[in-house]
Amino acid sequence: MSAPDERLPFEAETPPGPERAAAPERQSAVLAALAARAGETARRLRPAFAALRAEAFDLVFPPCCIACRAAVASRSALCPSCWTKTRFIERPYCERLGAPFAVDLGEGLLSPEAVAHPPVFARARAAVEFDDGPARLLVHRLKYYDRLEIARPMGAWMARAGAELLADADVLVPVPLHRWRLFGRRYNQAMALAEAVSAESGIPVDPFGLARVKATKTQVRLTRTQRALNLQGAFRVEEAQAARIEGRNVVLIDDVLTSGATANAAARALLRAGAARVDVLTFARVG
Repeated sequence: MSAPDERLPFEAETPPGPERAAAPERQSAVLAALAARAGETARRLRPAFAALRAEAFDLVFPPCCIACRAAVASRSALCPSCWTKTRFIERPYCERLGAPFAVDLGEGLLSPEAVAHPPVFARARAAVEFDDGPARLLVHRLKYYDRLEIARPMGAWMARAGAELLADADVLVPVPLHRWRLFGRRYNQAMALAEAVSAESGIPVDPFGLARVKATKTQVRLTRTQRALNLQGAFRVEEAQAARIEGRNVVLIDDVLTSGATANAAARALLRAGAARVDVLTFARVG
């Protein structure tokens, strides 16, 4: 008389051999397929959730003009009044300094300033003219009042104004702050603008490509000569960073171009480190 079959029911039904060994693999494949499908569903729904979140945020905090705080239809925008007061720089302008001309006298024309005081950098471009209107408000709010969110629209205008500089640029380098000034301000407004320009153009930012090694006094109320002397030896490309600058087309990023003393001093340090060319892109320019 044969011994009774002592196997459990599920053991009796499970086929022996390779098929039984493959069961866990089939389960893993099914779980992986379910996870992939769930991930794809989440990816498709993400824009809808983001839109709902934005609409809810707008209900609590209605969008306002980034300059005067008046109500506007969308975030990161100027109201109609501030838009008309902002003097965006368009051609014709000086090919070297980007200073706007009152009349168009042909391509390639240089301003008297560029002829009398040729800059160290190759070309400069700016999005707007610096005045007592919205441009000044935006610069001061970004620089002194922690309004980092307005760097994004400012950077978008800069990318548009500097499209020809960015077309063959290799890297964006923000004008650095001295470590003591950075400690007091907590952030570098030029770095915030560089990141915004990078987001628009796809050109990488090198935050350590240039160092400010001299704590200079403020440039306000200094003459052109005094500004140049104040910034003499202020910038340096550290030896460890030189390989990231050598042979590259650099676009130097800052908030305002005034006399060009800062841009010249920074460009000189970059060119000494082997940069192929240095252009300057700012949000605003004076004069």
